[in-house]
Amino acid sequence: MSTETKHPRVPVDAPGPRRGLQIGEAAWDPEGFWGRRQETNAAHTFEHCASWMERLGWLENFDRVARGESTVERAGWEFADSEVYKLLEGLAWELGRRANPRLQALYDSLVARIGAAQAPDGYQGTAFGHPGLPPRYSNMSEGHELYNMGHLIQAAVARLRTYGDDALVQVARRAADHVCREFGEGARATLCGHPEIEVALAEFARATGEERYREQARIFLERRGRGTLPVRVLLSAEYFQDDTPIREADVLRGHAVRALYLSAGAVDVAVDTGDDDLLGALRRQWDRTVARRTFVTGGMGSRHQDEGFGEDWELPPDRAYCETCAGIASVMFSWRLLLATGEAKYADLIERTLHNVVATGPSEDGRAFFYANPLHVRVAGHEYAGEGVNMRAEGGVRAPWFDVSCCPTNVSRTFASTQAYAAFVDADALTLSLYGAGRIAADLGGETFEVRVDTAYPVEGRVEVTVERAPAREVALRLRVPGWAADARGTSPAGEVALAPGWWEVTRAFAPGDRVVLDLDLSPRLAWPDSRIDAQRGTVAVTRGPLVLCVESTDLPDGVAFEDVLLDAAAPLRAHGDGAIAAGLAPASAPDDAGVLPFTAEAPAAAELRAFELPLVPYHRWGARGPAQMRVMIPLAPTAPGT
Repeated sequence: MSTETKHPRVPVDAPGPRRGLQIGEAAWDPEGFWGRRQETNAAHTFEHCASWMERLGWLENFDRVARGESTVERAGWEFADSEVYKLLEGLAWELGRRANPRLQALYDSLVARIGAAQAPDGYQGTAFGHPGLPPRYSNMSEGHELYNMGHLIQAAVARLRTYGDDALVQVARRAADHVCREFGEGARATLCGHPEIEVALAEFARATGEERYREQARIFLERRGRGTLPVRVLLSAEYFQDDTPIREADVLRGHAVRALYLSAGAVDVAVDTGDDDLLGALRRQWDRTVARRTFVTGGMGSRHQDEGFGEDWELPPDRAYCETCAGIASVMFSWRLLLATGEAKYADLIERTLHNVVATGPSEDGRAFFYANPLHVRVAGHEYAGEGVNMRAEGGVRAPWFDVSCCPTNVSRTFASTQAYAAFVDADALTLSLYGAGRIAADLGGETFEVRVDTAYPVEGRVEVTVERAPAREVALRLRVPGWAADARGTSPAGEVALAPGWWEVTRAFAPGDRVVLDLDLSPRLAWPDSRIDAQRGTVAVTRGPLVLCVESTDLPDGVAFEDVLLDAAAPLRAHGDGAIAAGLAPASAPDDAGVLPFTAEAPAAAELRAFELPLVPYHRWGARGPAQMRVMIPLAPTAPGT
């Protein structure tokens, strides 16, 4: 198999001064935080996903269409096709990272099956337009036809950038041409209820050089927000991002994944067309959304109803949805803004979201997943032992598969390409944005700048960068000092310096063996919620570097009820393993129920409190030891400041 390709091997190929790393320019160490997850993904997750899709008949949908059979009862939701395409995208990134005959055979088999189901005019889909099924494009609000083809096109982008043209790329090209014919100017003046085709077409334009794909993405963006789509009972135009034109919106709203996918595509179009007004609107939306509608984990989506954003300051820990897919979409949006602007705040959110939402989703073996990621689970779930899918997306335990199983395949495609987010290149600078042990060998103006990164981050705060090969001229090496970092210090051949959050730049003519070391203080810290967040008032979170910590009922001493746990914020925190130990307090005896209602006419008397050590573990590991009660936002003891 030839791997020669003229296409840049990057997940996001943005024009302009900054570019992300190509897949072959970076590699995680297999035993590091991200490398370990990438290896598990390759060893288990891809085939796990494929086996479930085979078992449930989602793959047979393609075979039935290819055979021309009439469908009486089609397996899966209308968007089940997209899971096959996301799996193919992940396989393309993984095969671009490292040859794997087993996964190559899976890739080839899936491509053959979907290709056989494509209509002569390029239409690709198994839920509409075939014998026994509704007509094509008869349900633009909820049919997901363009959404599905968007994920097909994104899979082809991955293949183009890691291999070159092949059968999958040809299927996607025919589908993209079909979309342009059917939905271009003068054709169907409508759009898809679930954004995704926009970001796919914009990236396909970059990968193929075909301007018409970008123009179609722009057309879809300009159509959205004008009340075009029919809205059924219990939904709203906001759910479909069809309530307000994207240039006029001031915050992300509605269905979180839809909003974030749309925003990612809009950044691509804005950058490619030089539309500074559109880019400025997206930056303002990001700012307000992060400041007022984002949880301490980086999770987005406050409402189970419509999987949506809430209003400003509506961030209930126990009802947080924070879908894993929304975390991935947030990374997509922020990464594009980082490449467009170079501002470190976008990298800070990427780091937080990857460590506390995306990494939280899968189990350690890569075969079970969270769908929603609440910050407070009042009742321990039950180990899922069923033979079928888990119908509950928010049941408090990781499940092998869901009725709506968008998250497992989304995790698989993200883990397969995380190394490309480790750094970016601009002019004569290599900038490290996501830390993990590994190696980076980036092209810098025609010369290779190769560095080795040694770190146990995020458990330890030292990041050592050793130059192994450098251009024969003065260049810059930049390291990100996270926004949460206090007392950071840097050591380079020029000496030691104190560092503030942002970018630390070391510019010189580097020689092999030169070392640049970033030391970050990973002491546990309190994270206080904004006083306007009603549902979090009187609580506090504990963080350690990029990691958000949580309490699990598993770690409580005998006689302490989970709902009675308080944190003494005046007492020192101390690091413990990859977590922390806090000073916990709880009533010395179980409180009595208040009466008929859980309220009293008089203020409760101060209870005698029992002190104990309160272990906190990284949120991304919660539930790994079995079902448990869990909370991130911990109630404060009455004597703590701010209560």
